[in-house]
Amino acid sequence: MANSSQDKLQRRGLMFVLSSPSGAGKTTIARKLLAADPGIGMSVSVTTRPMRPGEVEGKDYHFTDRTSFDRMVEEGEFLEWAEVFGNCYGTPKAQIKAGLKAGQDFLFDIDWQGTQQLYQRMEVDVVRVFLLPPSIEELEHRLRSRGTDSEEVIAGRMARARAEISHWDGYDYVVVNDDIDACFAKVHGILQAERLSRTRQTGLVDFVRAMMR
Repeated sequence: MANSSQDKLQRRGLMFVLSSPSGAGKTTIARKLLAADPGIGMSVSVTTRPMRPGEVEGKDYHFTDRTSFDRMVEEGEFLEWAEVFGNCYGTPKAQIKAGLKAGQDFLFDIDWQGTQQLYQRMEVDVVRVFLLPPSIEELEHRLRSRGTDSEEVIAGRMARARAEISHWDGYDYVVVNDDIDACFAKVHGILQAERLSRTRQTGLVDFVRAMMR
């Protein structure tokens, strides 16, 4: 099928945030979105975490040391950053801003605190989607079915999950993930609809003016 005229219009990119408690399917939905939609790419963070086997510089993360990271923070080079378990992670401002201007969409797999930081700095460019499990019991079942965590770890994950869920009202869209395919269809639909926002279609003014001549 040929692309429509609207698909060819110049458009500003968007920052598509996916958040959820652990076990609610965020990683699966993110992978499906990246595989199904060539117009969106994962935001690549800067991190002080050591590179793991199989990871690629510039694809998985931009790896750096703590001194360089702290300098980047001081010079305002991040849209958002956080320290997690002794390692720092940040979203590079220049890379994202250049991509948005060129019409590139970015996917963010971040928590509510990172989402707040992004929204405070880039409000109109950010689309916030929160995934909920069908029930708290189902969430606990999913965590237990992994078979890798102790009771203490599961209890900690459940406590963090309840804390994450309490911030559901800080998002633009909330989707219950009771079926992975149905959930993905809804999330992808949100992305497609947001791309059609009048304010993001920067080529629309000239397109319509040409019709009115």
